[in-house]
Amino acid sequence: MQEEIRFATFNTLNLAPPGAQLYDNLVPITPEEYEAKLAWTARQVDLLNADVIGFQEIFSQAVLKEVLARTQRYREAAHVGFDPDPHASRLTPSVALVSRLPLAAPGQAFSLFPDNVAMPPGSRDPDRFTRAPLHAAIEIAPGVTVDVIVVHLKSRRPDYRSSDSGEDPHLYALACLRSLIRRGTEATALRVLLTDMAHAHRRPRIVMGDFNDVADSVTTEIVLGEGTPPADRMYDAFRVQRQQDNGRDVGFSILHDRRHTTIDHILVSPEFNHALPDAIGEVTDVVYLNDHLNLGLPEASDHGQVLARLRLFPRADGFRTGAD
Repeated sequence: MQEEIRFATFNTLNLAPPGAQLYDNLVPITPEEYEAKLAWTARQVDLLNADVIGFQEIFSQAVLKEVLARTQRYREAAHVGFDPDPHASRLTPSVALVSRLPLAAPGQAFSLFPDNVAMPPGSRDPDRFTRAPLHAAIEIAPGVTVDVIVVHLKSRRPDYRSSDSGEDPHLYALACLRSLIRRGTEATALRVLLTDMAHAHRRPRIVMGDFNDVADSVTTEIVLGEGTPPADRMYDAFRVQRQQDNGRDVGFSILHDRRHTTIDHILVSPEFNHALPDAIGEVTDVVYLNDHLNLGLPEASDHGQVLARLRLFPRADGFRTGAD
């Protein structure tokens, strides 16, 4: 039985076909740039060597499949993902999941918020996520199924209205506020989904992806479930890892304006917090693959990848027992 299970999250940065117009201010990628990006992404996926990988900024699931075909370790892996609506007014990226472990059920995208969550009146798309979270039930060991959710919450990019100008400080502040409200609403919707999932399935959960905010932000703490009953809580894998070395903290996932920040996270449910009595496993360590951020490679992602290694505790009389 495989006792170490590896989970990773990977924001690919605009994984799309050559020539695709993604944003008004972004020149479409050339065939040569496309080849370089696919080669780099495939090498990075193999380097992660994770059992389950969550991807963000996938503009084409077919391009992701081409990446997997170029890897050494993931050619036979299960791929779960849904392309953006081709009839939408603008093309938006989606998320995806790749697993070398068996799926217990088909994957599912949550486009709409739960019934009791909505944006303020007058908001655009008040009832849905900017990028739909993706859920897959994965069998990580015989008799142990984990609900894995891949997310990409709303960015900090100001949400301007059509007539707004970024040169006006007042309009800039309001646009930033709209982005924050949307990200907070998405975090709340995700928290409701996680709570409902915990009560419905009563099995471990892992959430991973680009949260577009740091671990101790209000929005991330909403997803973590600060103040909720212990069984509904989530925990930042970095903070509950067994082998954490506070004297050597080089963990960051983005480099912006010379600031190193972590906005890509892996969260685990109480079953993987070794400090809790009913844990079935633990996070042994969390690794950040971020050297490329300092190298400035044009084909590379602008995010580092986050890898969490989990260890399942040995079984005793048919049940998993806690550590030591």
